[in-house]
Amino acid sequence: MSEALQGRVAFVTGAARGQGRAHAIRLAREGADVIALDICAPVSDCITYPPATPEELAETAHGVEAEGRKVLAREVDIRDDAALRQLVADGVEQFGRLDILVANAGVLGWGRLWELSDEEWDTVIGVNLTGTWRTVRAVVPAMIEAGNGGSIVVVSSSAGLKATPGNGHYAATKHGLVALTNTLAIELSEFGIRVNSIHPYSVKTPMIEPDLMAQVFSEHPHYIHSFGPMPLQPKGFMTPEEVSDVVVWLAGDGSGTLTGAQIPVDKGVLKY
Repeated sequence: MSEALQGRVAFVTGAARGQGRAHAIRLAREGADVIALDICAPVSDCITYPPATPEELAETAHGVEAEGRKVLAREVDIRDDAALRQLVADGVEQFGRLDILVANAGVLGWGRLWELSDEEWDTVIGVNLTGTWRTVRAVVPAMIEAGNGGSIVVVSSSAGLKATPGNGHYAATKHGLVALTNTLAIELSEFGIRVNSIHPYSVKTPMIEPDLMAQVFSEHPHYIHSFGPMPLQPKGFMTPEEVSDVVVWLAGDGSGTLTGAQIPVDKGVLKY
């Protein structure tokens, strides 16, 4: 285990699987105790891929403990303000401080903007943008009160830096997270808390539905030009662990000169 984050406490949303699990375990490997959150239930009937499960969140907790760190894992919907605030309070009571937030929880849907239902729009906006804001609102006061500075990593997407036809509601939230990140970076600078966003592309998680994507591109073939191959990895997806390398760096002191930055984690695709 590394000593890079020894003694620090990280709060990770969407931690049951995929990127969230990878980030939680990697932060633990670097020495941090972890507060792990996931809804572990269907977010909405309009989200077509399977939801995370309580068993998957338990696996994340075991993974953190296997790294020799402590964990508080709880099933919480980031749209639930009271439950978020309670988890933060319980985490601070248990661990004594809060230093790192990885705002990772999010959902993805497909559809042309004018054909989306209210439920499809409201679900993606409610989780990805409003839910992240609620997470920040619950966590930041505890970070300020701890007086140790800290780092917030907002998980956006390549869709937060460019247009992605077929999921404009998702892209709208991810662009919105850039504004949230940059505003927070200014507002929290006096407290020594840095805020940066990362923008992954094509990460192998349950959110990726190859058959559904193939259907979208079949119906609208010109959309595919907005989803280019990664020059450094043209034949496959990235792993969540590859993204975690960047998250851990942003969480630690080695990135101390960065705040209000947007970091593409895309192996070059945004240059095409």
